[in-house]
Amino acid sequence: MLEQTKVKTLDKVAVRFTGDSGDGMQLAGNLFSNVSAAIGNEISTFPDYPAEIRAPQGTLGGVSGFQVHIGKGVYTPGDQADVLVAMNPAALKTNVAYIKPNAVIIYDTDSFTANDLEKAAFATDDPFNELGLTGMQLVPVAITSMVKDSLAGSGLDNKAVLRCKNMFALGLVCWLFDRPLDQAAHLLKNKFAKKPSVLEANIKVMTDGYNYGNNIHATVSTYRIETATAKKGIYTDINGNTATALGLIAASEKSGLPLFLGSYPITPASDILHELAKRKDLGVKVVQAEDEIAGVCTAIGASFAGNLAATSTSGPGLALKSEAIGLAVMAELPLVIIDVQRGGPSTGLPTKTEQTDLLQALYGRNGESPIVVVAASTPADCFDMAFNAAKLALEHMTPVILLTDGFIANGSSAWRIPEMEEYPEIAPHYVTPDLLEKNWRPYHRDTETQVRFWAKPGMEGFMHRLGGLEKDSVTGAISTNPANHQKMTDIRQAKIDYISKCIPALEVLGNPDADLLVVGWGGTYGHLYSAVEKMNTEGKKVAMVHFNYINPLPANTAEVLKKYRKVVVCELNNGQLATHLCSKIPGLNVERFNKVQGQPFMVSELVECFNKLMEE
Repeated sequence: MLEQTKVKTLDKVAVRFTGDSGDGMQLAGNLFSNVSAAIGNEISTFPDYPAEIRAPQGTLGGVSGFQVHIGKGVYTPGDQADVLVAMNPAALKTNVAYIKPNAVIIYDTDSFTANDLEKAAFATDDPFNELGLTGMQLVPVAITSMVKDSLAGSGLDNKAVLRCKNMFALGLVCWLFDRPLDQAAHLLKNKFAKKPSVLEANIKVMTDGYNYGNNIHATVSTYRIETATAKKGIYTDINGNTATALGLIAASEKSGLPLFLGSYPITPASDILHELAKRKDLGVKVVQAEDEIAGVCTAIGASFAGNLAATSTSGPGLALKSEAIGLAVMAELPLVIIDVQRGGPSTGLPTKTEQTDLLQALYGRNGESPIVVVAASTPADCFDMAFNAAKLALEHMTPVILLTDGFIANGSSAWRIPEMEEYPEIAPHYVTPDLLEKNWRPYHRDTETQVRFWAKPGMEGFMHRLGGLEKDSVTGAISTNPANHQKMTDIRQAKIDYISKCIPALEVLGNPDADLLVVGWGGTYGHLYSAVEKMNTEGKKVAMVHFNYINPLPANTAEVLKKYRKVVVCELNNGQLATHLCSKIPGLNVERFNKVQGQPFMVSELVECFNKLMEE
């Protein structure tokens, strides 16, 4: 008689799926995430794509990973995993640093042959001992053999059969965490609806993996994960790129303007283009341009014609768009520019995450060319910040750069689908009939906000022309007058500065009597919050502020930052926000904690840094 299964009840747990780039680890991880979100777990995911997409099978350069953190109080994908699925020795070797002591390691014994070990550069025939993995709960499973046996009569060719290995691993992990298979099967039906034989094979193999777990339950711990108490509503698992696309659609609805996206595919931003291209039913127009410059120029044209216009890109593409963005600044047209940051410079690390485009977003244009810069903090927050970026662009007649990054763009979290009445109306700054009596010209403005009035083509009496040459502040005619150029430069800056009155104030989180203030921006939010929370539970006095609005800064920024004895700015770059803050706030001194490795922060390294600073 088998022993009773050891059941561990945990607040949260992290699982890491790893294998070759063609092994379907991203799909397995996504399905597990969706199933967990559906039963009420908070989730945070980190798809870690290989830098070499087409690396030889079984080699270190082609390993694909997907980590998901589930439970309650989840803000990051987790520093280290409780469970590692390793489909080959290369996956084991490249991910050994990301697993906890006494973790469960599920591995495919059929892919741990002498040849596989050699390709992964192991020196011995015992990879676990060689890597020092003592005390781990090893679950050796002949996944490849069992999948072949299971699908022997399916009629699928060998290649198609082997593609189902990931579903066996998923079924085994679903057993380990008591996840229902029916939800996973439903998601598979949506994915393979047009391929019934493939669908049937995947569901069969997933079920086999689940049943196999039942037969080995005496050898490994299983887990019961706590469910968070969530606000009532409909929840789904959403990644940042999808949330960004949906946020723009919501802004289109609230503004009453059709949405136009002019873009060029670029990793890791392409999915925004793909998602919006599906939404013709909502009146979305998409142009996939021949290059980055054409993409943004089509969007500027669409904006002039009266659309909510956007363009999407990553860092190298933002550099190419810079001159055209300057045109939008000069013409004072609303435009949303989404920059999904990646490791750079140049081609750099397209599949890896960074925060190194901030200074480019703030200052990377010729001339005095101020625009609004905002940043999203989590995958779900991408929806809100895309909406807010569109609102600021339309109501203040300015380009707005929305910064996300590869981590939150590809990563996902549980998202409550909002009711649209929860969001404010968007009021574009249109001309009004009475302006005709005042001899309206295209650069006539609201005297308080300095926002020019928007006349869409075809409005009777409001015929006008815009362009990239400096204009007279009164007549709108081309002007090279020195005093006028100074005036227009100052006005464009004042228009952006005024927006500080229209954005939320900085909110301080954590201990109100803190000895240390942690400052971050964008996609580092979850890691910084988790580190601060951990410090406070240990009796340390730490607080945190996180910037979603970077240009202009919130009105209370100087007041908040100067309040604390010690301030540390944490970024996935070499100190770009810190430099910006010190330039805007005279006398501000900050510590800096920086990382440029193509990877997000680890909570443990943040805690170590904060403890050292507090001891100084």
